[in-house]
Amino acid sequence: MPNIYDTGLDKNPANYEVLTPLSFLTRTATLYPDYEACVHGSTRRTWKEVYKRCVQIASALNKRGIGPGDTVAAMLPNIPEMFELHFAVNMTGAVFNAINTRLDATAVAFILDHGESRVLFTDKEFCEVVAEAVSKVPADLLVVDVDDLEYPGGRLIGQIDYEALCAEGDSNFEWRMPDDEWDAITLNYTSGTTGDPKGVVYHHRGAYLNAANNALTWEMGMHPRYLWTLPMFHCNGWCFPWTLAAVAGTNICLRQVREQPIFEAFRNEEVSHFCGAPIVLNTLINAPDELKEGLPKGIRVMTAGAAPPAAVIKGMEALGFDVIQVYGLTETYGPMVVSAWRREWDNLDVDEKAELKARTGMASVMAGSMMVADPDTLEPVPWDGETQGEVFMRGNIVMKGYLKNPGTTQTSFAGGWFHSGDLAVCYPDGYIKIKDRSKDIIISGGENISSIEIEDTLFKHPKILEAAVVAKSDKKWGEHPCAFVTPKPGEELTTQEVIDYCKENLARFKVPKTVIFGPLEKTSTGKVQKFRLREVAESHPANS
Repeated sequence: MPNIYDTGLDKNPANYEVLTPLSFLTRTATLYPDYEACVHGSTRRTWKEVYKRCVQIASALNKRGIGPGDTVAAMLPNIPEMFELHFAVNMTGAVFNAINTRLDATAVAFILDHGESRVLFTDKEFCEVVAEAVSKVPADLLVVDVDDLEYPGGRLIGQIDYEALCAEGDSNFEWRMPDDEWDAITLNYTSGTTGDPKGVVYHHRGAYLNAANNALTWEMGMHPRYLWTLPMFHCNGWCFPWTLAAVAGTNICLRQVREQPIFEAFRNEEVSHFCGAPIVLNTLINAPDELKEGLPKGIRVMTAGAAPPAAVIKGMEALGFDVIQVYGLTETYGPMVVSAWRREWDNLDVDEKAELKARTGMASVMAGSMMVADPDTLEPVPWDGETQGEVFMRGNIVMKGYLKNPGTTQTSFAGGWFHSGDLAVCYPDGYIKIKDRSKDIIISGGENISSIEIEDTLFKHPKILEAAVVAKSDKKWGEHPCAFVTPKPGEELTTQEVIDYCKENLARFKVPKTVIFGPLEKTSTGKVQKFRLREVAESHPANS
């Protein structure tokens, strides 16, 4: 039978347009040309200026032969040029690859080679690592220096600097929209803790939707003032460069994540929003009191990267911040699940509120679907808050796949779901809570022990600044929990105090048998490097 809703006209330019976050920049530059787009030290640029610079960089790259199918990389801190490249590169049809600034030369060289980068934008701060990495890749790589005046050290190593390249471009360049919203927009590499990093490919549709999703999930409204503490190289800053273009916000750039400049920005730049890993929030909570003087109330915080202990959320809200937790992976463009708040919880006490906010949450508005299920059968687990399963996702903000790795891509999408590798429980109200990475779960005497549960307990100890828990081999039990603890400055803490505290607050079989004191090794995004801690734990004698 004929379909009565067949209008006789296929989709065409009048009623269909490819979804791409490049459209956000065009709209905002036209509608709000004189609004502040980027702040970096003494540098302040409007949306009109940023748009012009993006077009000129795109034009200059195009003149040098960069176009569809090419990769353009950047190893830069959170500075305006890094923001601009999130648009300029894609205006040529090329794919943008933001590289982790904490990687060594070997890893950087692998990424440049694997992604077949033709251009690399870099910064004086990383000159030695980049120079060594470039020596390991084909000689025709164009290296462009960003000579950031806010960084007085280092040296320039490229063939041309950013401003000179920008001057080569034509501000009337007719840049291209993607032919298909499924076209790749960016390439992001995973950390590669167990081998070479994997290249995660994003598409224009997913970037567009997650950028809008951020604004909707966080109720950002128009013209927020966003402080960059989250690295823009990490999942493209969770898609927030594109979000800020959508809502005509202001990028307040922060080169290094340190307590003093963060608190100064809070006071001097009217910051309304910022993102950060729990470890960043913990640093702010434990900063000297004099840095917190005059701190505005109501600044909104989005946290992810590791399950935040309830004590950290409580501590931030005691300082006047409004905290929301999100969850996702590099493969999901960053945030895909949000711990959404409900009005009926408003009158609970602060401890109950913090516990609820520490739950991982539910799929966000544009995320698609999520479930906690048996990893073998894909049968959803009961919503009882106790039965563990793996977190699975599907939808428009799941990656296109892994670059040059079809086997791993197929395995990751087996059964029509993306396999996260994270273990969680689902509560009766549908909210999930991450219990561990599947590789981080501790199995002691046949019992599964969540390292996150122990960490949550340790963070509540008044003398503990940071804590992380991993498995340590045990001749009797197979494994036992090993706790790494960093005391707060000026505090003294013994192994027995830590163990006794855990005995008071945890089931006996969950109590760490080994406690190791000292700072925790972290990635540039604030994640504790547990694979390193496991190596240390194995060589350390048990305390009891």
